[in-house]
Amino acid sequence: MASTIEQLSTLLLCVILFSFSPSYSTAEPIPAVWPEQFHASMFMNKSGVLQKLDLWYDWPNGRNFNIIQNQLNDVVDYDLEWTNGTSFVYTLHPSDRRCKVVHFPVGILRPNFLDGATYLGQEYVDNFLCNVWTKVDFIVYYEDVITRRPVKWFFYSGLVLSF
Repeated sequence: MASTIEQLSTLLLCVILFSFSPSYSTAEPIPAVWPEQFHASMFMNKSGVLQKLDLWYDWPNGRNFNIIQNQLNDVVDYDLEWTNGTSFVYTLHPSDRRCKVVHFPVGILRPNFLDGATYLGQEYVDNFLCNVWTKVDFIVYYEDVITRRPVKWFFYSGLVLSF
């Protein structure tokens, strides 16, 4: 009788432990789709030049607005980008007023621009555990595993953005 009770107790213990153990999935995660409108502050490293960047993303209205401040410099660059690929890059500083029009064939990134990206696994970046994807040799994208927010981007050009 004692062995039957022990066997049932062991079986019950196994069922309980199995019920509360974390489930592990072998499916690759899917990158989060961006909200249609948001504001993000980030730092950009462009060949050793550190810049603070404020980004306002507005997919429904087809625009992306960046305010770019170089470290230790009072000149602020503004970059207004449109879905049609046209960008206006300008400054309003009294000693350095300028404006140029730039054309990018892709326009602003759509909220699901990472659809079809290749999953590279997980990596710690800036103290965050991130899922990592690459897309068309254009970008390596790091997304926080817990919050699913962007952490860092590496572009093919060498540009690095940190959120």
